[in-house]
Amino acid sequence: MSETGLMVVPVRSGSGMVSLRCGRLPNGERVGIAFTTEARLVEAMGAGQAWIRLHERAMRAMLAPLGVTRVQVDPRVVATTPSTARLAVPAAV
Repeated sequence: MSETGLMVVPVRSGSGMVSLRCGRLPNGERVGIAFTTEARLVEAMGAGQAWIRLHERAMRAMLAPLGVTRVQVDPRVVATTPSTARLAVPAAV
């Protein structure tokens, strides 16, 4: 995370809205996904991935109603599954 607390957060967009991308750990736990730099996001998810800058506290507040309490920062691998869901490989926060 940057000194300002801002992270690069992958999003999905449509109908004039954006939603935060989430993933699942191998044990099935849902996690938020965030990166410290745009370059790290591109490395893990590709140049076409939409993103926003968001403070960690805001991200956690947005994920809490969904029951997501963990945020994976700078996962090295975010793989597409056949269902087009995203999987975050542990990098624990």
